[in-house]
Amino acid sequence: MQVGLFGQALKGKKFQVFQYLTQVLDDNNIGWSYGPNVLDESSAFSSQNREVDYSYVKACDFVVTLGGDGTILQAISLIGDSCTPIVGVNLGRLGFLASIDSEDLSSAIQAIASGDFHIRDRSMLHLDCNIPIFDSAPFALNDFTLHKRDTSSMITINTFVDGEFLTAYWADGLILSTPTGSTGYSLSCGGPIIMPNSGNIVITPVAPHNLNVRPIILSDASVISFEIEGRSNAFMCSMDSRFEVIGKQHQLSIRKCPFPARLVHMENYSYLQNIRKKLAWGVDSRN
Repeated sequence: MQVGLFGQALKGKKFQVFQYLTQVLDDNNIGWSYGPNVLDESSAFSSQNREVDYSYVKACDFVVTLGGDGTILQAISLIGDSCTPIVGVNLGRLGFLASIDSEDLSSAIQAIASGDFHIRDRSMLHLDCNIPIFDSAPFALNDFTLHKRDTSSMITINTFVDGEFLTAYWADGLILSTPTGSTGYSLSCGGPIIMPNSGNIVITPVAPHNLNVRPIILSDASVISFEIEGRSNAFMCSMDSRFEVIGKQHQLSIRKCPFPARLVHMENYSYLQNIRKKLAWGVDSRN
């Protein structure tokens, strides 16, 4: 078994977790490698000739990400259609996707070595555009967004579902979210929480001018397209944590990605328990 380690400039306590992880992998006879930007330049490991380019995340059996949900999203943009399963170790704050705490690393690696884990496929969004953007990774696990950019005035996003006009959103922007991303940006703008395997796409407006406009849930078999209007010809378009500046000449449509992201969970993982814990449901000083 070969494991790829992925993170961003690990140093301090995070570097100590990296060191501990490599020792656990060695103890379980699991090969490992890491790529550029994983370690801080001042670390002792940087002088070793073990660094390779990012293609290693496609060639290994598993990718272990060290960081938070953003680290997982970045790894997915590199993994692409190779669909390498991701083991998310949470070194960040909230960590909906990175479900393994650093203190559970040893037991998690032993479980992976013995096959005591589950791999869950998560649907993603794919962007089609007449002018290629986002290089070779026009897909997102969490969400696709459109935003105003060079003006404080709201923009108009004419939205179509399978070619039929849905509505014109007068707003600061629009979020299209997967079930996985429903606990992210969409949730902060009033969107619903969707179970991971529900097969939906959520459209959530950002600060809509018409207060009766509410999030809408569509089948992920839908194709959703847009025409953007505004006082400026520059708008912001994002896929997860990556963004591009676009104009009125861009013709955009979103559909379900033909391949999934694959997340590794331990046997005792529960999505509902994770939601309760991360959102502090039931935590009340009166209880």
